[in-house]
Amino acid sequence: MSIRPVKSAMLARPTMEGAGVHLHRGFGFGQTSETDPFLLFDDFRGEAPRDYMAGFPWHPHRGIETITYVLAGTVEHGDSLGNRGSLKGGDVQWMTAGSRILHQEMPFGNAKGQMHGFQLWANLPSALKMTAPRYQDVKGRDIPEIMDDDGTVVKVIVGEFWGKRGPVDGIAADPQYLDIFVPEGRRKTFKVDTRRNAFAYVFEGSGNFRDASRPRGVLMEKEVRGQEVNIRDMSGNRTLITFGAGDEVTVQAGENGLRFLLISGAPLQEPVAWHGPIVMNTDAEIRQAMAELRNGTFIKPAH
Repeated sequence: MSIRPVKSAMLARPTMEGAGVHLHRGFGFGQTSETDPFLLFDDFRGEAPRDYMAGFPWHPHRGIETITYVLAGTVEHGDSLGNRGSLKGGDVQWMTAGSRILHQEMPFGNAKGQMHGFQLWANLPSALKMTAPRYQDVKGRDIPEIMDDDGTVVKVIVGEFWGKRGPVDGIAADPQYLDIFVPEGRRKTFKVDTRRNAFAYVFEGSGNFRDASRPRGVLMEKEVRGQEVNIRDMSGNRTLITFGAGDEVTVQAGENGLRFLLISGAPLQEPVAWHGPIVMNTDAEIRQAMAELRNGTFIKPAH
């Protein structure tokens, strides 16, 4: 067994998307080698409607899958295929955009006006870029939740973990997507397939990720000295951790415990060409998609 060393740790960056939604971006629109097959990760969180009410009006997607996980509030969605629905606290939507889709996502707060969720983009392999669009909408009650004897809680959204399998299936990258809470003072080790790239995203509490065989180090933003990442040094909230090779991730929870997403997937190792939410393998394929958007043929009528 080998514990994955921490490669990098940084705070998600504030940015604005859609029609004016304030969010924090863990990664996206840059080099993809360390996160392949994942392209982008956003934490959309607001304490008041002004932070998110403008939403994400109609926009195109091609060549990717989008995974939306809602913790608080509601996201109303609709698309060019006539689908309509809403995601509430605990719900997940895995949308395979495939060849072409136009959709919108409009967030609404809970009774206190709060909205919180995550969106992850997963790349599609070249053979599936132009596949037919499909949705997998999952209610929170259908997501397996496991509690260990020490109080550790794991929600299995995608993949298999501790004998439970998440409800989302048929995903090209064979990912694992876990929502994990480790109680205060507990040290836990979690298995991660050695063939996958992996990252963790801390959104509550404090603690550290470490390689126990290396000396304790001091974390600085964008830099790890030694092999221990102390989340308290970066205020914990909204910290993205990427890992090197190995088959385990070890975490020590601090005061008030530690809650984080642990996400991994098999890298595609294919060329990436993208223009916003359109991600293909070549610039020519991007130009073709943009031409179709301009001349009105991006969405073809059903026969």
